Amino acid sequence: MLFVETRPAISPTEAKGMDTAALRRNFLGEGLFQPGQIRLVYTHYDRMIVGGAVPAGGTLVLDHVRETGTPSVLDRREMGVVNVGEAGTVTAAGALYTLNKGDVLYLPMGAGPVTFGGLGRFYITSCPAHRALPARLVTLEEAKKLTLGAAETANHRTINQFIHPEVMESCQLVLGYTQFHGGSVWNTMPAHLHDRRMEAYLYFDLAEGQRVFHFMGEPSETRHLVIANEEAAISPPWSIHCGAGTGSYTFIWAMAGDNVDYKDVEMVGMGDLR
Repeated sequence: MLFVETRPAISPTEAKGMDTAALRRNFLGEGLFQPGQIRLVYTHYDRMIVGGAVPAGGTLVLDHVRETGTPSVLDRREMGVVNVGEAGTVTAAGALYTLNKGDVLYLPMGAGPVTFGGLGRFYITSCPAHRALPARLVTLEEAKKLTLGAAETANHRTINQFIHPEVMESCQLVLGYTQFHGGSVWNTMPAHLHDRRMEAYLYFDLAEGQRVFHFMGEPSETRHLVIANEEAAISPPWSIHCGAGTGSYTFIWAMAGDNVDYKDVEMVGMGDLR
């Protein structure tokens, strides 16, 4: 069963006047992982799709999505799939892939209907593409790793790059996930902006009862979302995106837009945040 929600683009001027309910309605993806369902959020930020598929031991097929305007979802799109649950399978273009927890699958434009199976909990990201490239399954061992931060600032973390120019080629989708070292909870701090691309975060492996405080908004007009396990934050190009958890967690970052250079960012000084 497929459910799709469309989210329009929101300007920073609009966001300034939003209360908590309006911020959550526009920028938070809740309830994405439901047994026997595929649930997607189609955003107007770089036409990114984020969502979840939970086959719950059966199979689910993702094919026609009316919002894309094409017969099949990947006719003019590429897709990244991350398994955040037990082992499961993804079938596309006649090939079957087994994904263990943490594995990332890239599917190119034209890969056709996508079938999810097994006990996996599949996080889906998709954006427009202009040419077909090879499909690829990337494990954590094959990801490029970048360690940043320090224990003294509670942001000692390893960034694992999967769908990334230094690992493989894509059209515009860039994806990876960040894992924290003991005692660290701050992600993407110091904060930054990248006006050339949007970004989405999925927070997972967060224990029941724990939360992440995700900060967004313009540097001089910050807002926040309180996020539970397996919920996503949709970050516009004009917004910062950083956060801190009340316990350990992992977060998946996915980006789409004009630029795939991971280092192409505008840093925001701590003294400039309000």
